[in-house]
Amino acid sequence: MVDAEADQVSRRTGRRSAGSSAKDDILDAARELFSTNGFDRTTLRRVADEAEVDVALISHYFGNKRGLFVAAVEFPSDPAVVLEPVRTCPIDELAATALRQILTVWASPAGPSIVARFRQALINGEDELVRGLLTGVILAPIRERLDDHRDVELRLTLFASQIAGLLVTRQILGLPAVRDAEIDELVDAVAPNLQRYLTGEL
Repeated sequence: MVDAEADQVSRRTGRRSAGSSAKDDILDAARELFSTNGFDRTTLRRVADEAEVDVALISHYFGNKRGLFVAAVEFPSDPAVVLEPVRTCPIDELAATALRQILTVWASPAGPSIVARFRQALINGEDELVRGLLTGVILAPIRERLDDHRDVELRLTLFASQIAGLLVTRQILGLPAVRDAEIDELVDAVAPNLQRYLTGEL
């Protein structure tokens, strides 16, 4: 059904036939552009031009740029879905809610794949992909909640630095005190400082 609908989109727009390789072509182009230009500077139009497909096909397959990015970096779970509770939680629980959601995903069956993808991106020098994942996807719902605060980018960067540190110490290096801690323990220990980064005095 998807391929048939994609063919209809292609015929309507007059672009080349969207055969079985069209989706792969889009993903290949997206990976290259996201790696080179980052999330913010990559447009769906540019991806479509590079893949030689109509931009409507990207929306058809992936919905929006965030969906395309998540598919392109082969992330095993959609961070925007994981962090959905961040959009509605009380502002003074923003850090604890985000941290708990992130730690829960790391502890899930998807956790090893997330760590493996993170390692691969760093080893391959895909800094823009990692930066795009952080700034364009993971931090996006948190940024929306901080519109009324000063120094938003600094606050988000400090938040991201501690999350990245936890990822390294808990999931990659496996330092026992952090690796073996319960999620509630880590949230209680780390979230207050993260909350200060987001909404407190800097």
